[in-house]
Amino acid sequence: MATIDDVAKASGVSKGTVSNVFSKKRPISKAVSERVLAAARELNYKPNYWARSLANRSTRIIGLNMMGDSSKFSQFHLSLLNGVLRVCYEHGYRLLVNTLSPEYLSQVENMASDPVDGEILLDPAERDTRVEERVARSAPLVIIGRPPVYYEAQVSYVDNDNAGMASEVTRYLLTLEHRNILFLNAAAGRTVAGDRELGYKSAFRSKGLTPDPRMMLHIPVPGPASYEFGYQTALAMLKEFPSITAVIADTDTMALGVYKAAEKLNLRIPEELSVFAFSDDSVFSPQFSPPLTGVRLHSEQLGLEAARLLVEQLKVPSKTAKRVLVPTELVIRGSCTPKSYSM
Repeated sequence: MATIDDVAKASGVSKGTVSNVFSKKRPISKAVSERVLAAARELNYKPNYWARSLANRSTRIIGLNMMGDSSKFSQFHLSLLNGVLRVCYEHGYRLLVNTLSPEYLSQVENMASDPVDGEILLDPAERDTRVEERVARSAPLVIIGRPPVYYEAQVSYVDNDNAGMASEVTRYLLTLEHRNILFLNAAAGRTVAGDRELGYKSAFRSKGLTPDPRMMLHIPVPGPASYEFGYQTALAMLKEFPSITAVIADTDTMALGVYKAAEKLNLRIPEELSVFAFSDDSVFSPQFSPPLTGVRLHSEQLGLEAARLLVEQLKVPSKTAKRVLVPTELVIRGSCTPKSYSM
């Protein structure tokens, strides 16, 4: 196997010049570069990527650390990945996607062994050892979602206004005269779950009402997949509390479970049960009849902005944390109707 010494000897230059031709760390004349590359091709020389990365302390790889119910990505995650990949392509970075089962959230991964220059982290929790570990070693980091309160001023992040969005969704249903609104939230402890619960409660208070705490439930972690949780929980709650006339689901997958529970109980949507989800553009869209009312989160923009913030950190390190809020919009379809219509 050819070495850098062989290429240097064949092209009549130093090892340092050969290294600079491949790393582009220093400018080399076109004539010398072509001579070195020709010698490398003839000798079938391939530079040692990892050795060069160790020497430069740079791998040109960005990490994306995300939680997942399974190895199958949702439409939200696929769109978010498209946004991150677009920035990686523009700036010459590769992307390493690291998916974790939710039960490992409380464990610190040994990221020192992972070949990344910086990392985008999804699904933050209020007590998140992943964030603690990265901050402790000053690793370049951007979070998609609100960071734990303690780190909010220290870590750059991109997010939707989840509290405001949940308030808007709940107010919409309250305006339709729904009062017993079942809220199937994200996992307890996730920052997004806390923010959406605040929005849900504030909407009730704005109407002079008090939400029933029995109507606020979290998907357990570890636990069933979103669809199964939506189906089993909605089935049980609708049997126990026939007064429920509306459901807010964390995801479109969870909402599909609610649809199936309503079908099982012979409840018509939206005439007897209105359903809203904190997501949109589902791969399950053909299975929703009537079409599901949801929220457009602009996940590709979330990924795009997060990757831009991280590349900016890598180019010009800064101790100043930045925040970018990506707007959301309600997408009203056929799954919600005024409560009076079902009377």
